[in-house]
Amino acid sequence: MASIGGFLRRSLRRAGRREGKDGASAAENTPPRVPQGNQGERSSVFYSAGQFFFEYLVVVSLKKMSDGHYEPKITYQFPKRENLLKGQKEEEERLLEAIPLFCFPDGNNWAPITEFTSETFSFVLTNVDGSRKIGYCRRLLPSGRGVRLPEVFCIISCLGCFGLFSKILDEVEKRRQISMAVIYPFMQGLRESPFPAPGKTVTIKSFIPESGTELIELTRPVDAHLEHVEFQALLQRLSPHLILLIFASAVLERRLIFLAEELSALSQCIHAVAALLYPFTWAHTYIPVVPECLLDTVCCPTPFMVGIQMRHLERVLEQPMEEALIVDLCEGKIIRAVGDEEEILPGKLQNEILLSLNRHNSNNNEHTSEQLNALVSEAFVHFFVRLVGHYGSHIKWGRSGSGSFQERAFCKAIASKSCRRFLKKFVKTNMFSLFIEEAEKSRIPQEAYFQQKIIEYHEQKKHRRDS
Repeated sequence: MASIGGFLRRSLRRAGRREGKDGASAAENTPPRVPQGNQGERSSVFYSAGQFFFEYLVVVSLKKMSDGHYEPKITYQFPKRENLLKGQKEEEERLLEAIPLFCFPDGNNWAPITEFTSETFSFVLTNVDGSRKIGYCRRLLPSGRGVRLPEVFCIISCLGCFGLFSKILDEVEKRRQISMAVIYPFMQGLRESPFPAPGKTVTIKSFIPESGTELIELTRPVDAHLEHVEFQALLQRLSPHLILLIFASAVLERRLIFLAEELSALSQCIHAVAALLYPFTWAHTYIPVVPECLLDTVCCPTPFMVGIQMRHLERVLEQPMEEALIVDLCEGKIIRAVGDEEEILPGKLQNEILLSLNRHNSNNNEHTSEQLNALVSEAFVHFFVRLVGHYGSHIKWGRSGSGSFQERAFCKAIASKSCRRFLKKFVKTNMFSLFIEEAEKSRIPQEAYFQQKIIEYHEQKKHRRDS
């Protein structure tokens, strides 16, 4: 376990802040890339329709060690990898060693139990080459009598779609209660099916003893930039006002620590906070659930967004950490803050988001999960449209086809002093630099959903002027 911790810490140390456009290294854990291409599509590897649903399914079980403690170990893997090149084999071995640590991040102080409520959570691992794999986990107690130990079914995929994989894990859990042998044909059928395009459905045939053949429909959301997020989880635990303070810290790439006991709460809420940044991407250390052996991550001097189980709060507060925002998801409060979070965002735009969040929060029973996701996301997208939607007008194109962003003119184009003051800080962030770097590569705009909202905003302004 110590060697795995060392490997992960080295990965974290490589995840330093990007200065300008040079030398950006992949964070040890980062959220999926935001969409590129047509609305509802993503050109990054996470969202390419037609590729495999998953790379492999692993089962992580607790094995009793000589000292009496239990240690998580992979006890089942489908499919087995063969004919890998040496470098690929070494990289996979490192990742497979790390997976148990993230499936049981809450340490090895387990004992056999008779009851356990299943929980679903996810993590993201980054390879040496920067490519990313998401682990979708379902921790459950196998059926049976007497005391027994929980186990984790973890689906490793390059595709970011939490809702879709949660449904797949539902099917896995249902089959696990019958027999492990029933899981294999279902996963084989899934592996042979292409990942659907946005809004499309794929049907998997699966035979279950005594039930016959079932048809399982897996539908991908139409709007792909929201398919890895569940905002309702965040709204249930935090007030709109606190969500805005967290957003303000995240948008300036500060250090954020979230506390909850349930792995699912940490996972869902941190994914939701990262999604609020769309069309930008959190590019620093990002660990939805920090394994117990990596709690000193909070001492990292660079930006991070991490989730820690509440039982470790005292240990976290004892760490010699720099300024950070610490959020208690259990009590819905902020435990520690920098102190200026109220003043970060421009007042008028902050009030607009707050008004929108309060409206959706009070009516959340009237909306489906998908509708709520769209409504919440739109409030924050509108914030970025108002502040940076004019970026395309300030890219100077050369004869070679490459662009050069005119930062000073871009900031001066904003009339509001409070907005301009915020913008001068935001343009220095890593997420903005990465966004502009992509925009400078091609005249064809990236982030099509964001571009659509920019066009709609300017059309509305023109209509108001003409009316």
